[in-house]
Amino acid sequence: MRRRELLVTVGTGLAMVALPVGVARANHVRIEGNSQPPAPPNPAPASSQTIHADHITAQQIRADTIYANRIDADNIQGQIHQSKDVKVGDTRGEIKAPEVTASVIYAEQISANSVVAQNVYVRDLRRR
Repeated sequence: MRRRELLVTVGTGLAMVALPVGVARANHVRIEGNSQPPAPPNPAPASSQTIHADHITAQQIRADTIYANRIDADNIQGQIHQSKDVKVGDTRGEIKAPEVTASVIYAEQISANSVVAQNVYVRDLRRR
């Protein structure tokens, strides 16, 4: 007797879930928009700007290529090339901003929450 009651209860529950799914239709709802999928996020900026700096402090740093002697960051995205042969060249000044974006960045030191670049050439990498 219990087994029959259990089967009836389970069958009724499944029928209650399945019926609304088959009956519900919304022909009056139309979604229009661009049929192309959204473009993936581009880590490369659209500018051809090059930045030379002694120290860059930012929440986010985005570039095609980064050359740095030292990077302190929570998150780094891109191809990382760690080497003692990194040549930063002539750097001058300090940049403090919420976001720094350039095609190429040369820096003695970078401190950021997020670094996004195609290629990161760095001598000393420290993740926080």
